[in-house]
Amino acid sequence: MSADAKVRAKLRALAEQPLPPEEWAARAAIPIGPDELRQSRELIRWFRRRYPTVGERLAYARRAYARWSK
Repeated sequence: MSADAKVRAKLRALAEQPLPPEEWAARAAIPIGPDELRQSRELIRWFRRRYPTVGERLAYARRAYARWSK
């Protein structure tokens, strides 16, 4: 196994590790700052323009999930 593959495997294991409920609650309690809120709204507006219908949004989500799960 190459070094890159080992790093990817380690990162995947970390990313898929369950988050304890207490840690999730602590992270969820952190308020969103104004810059993050503005950026999120801009991304949502872009996404809704790019994929205006529910069908287009679901098709995108299916394609993205297929890419991410490779």
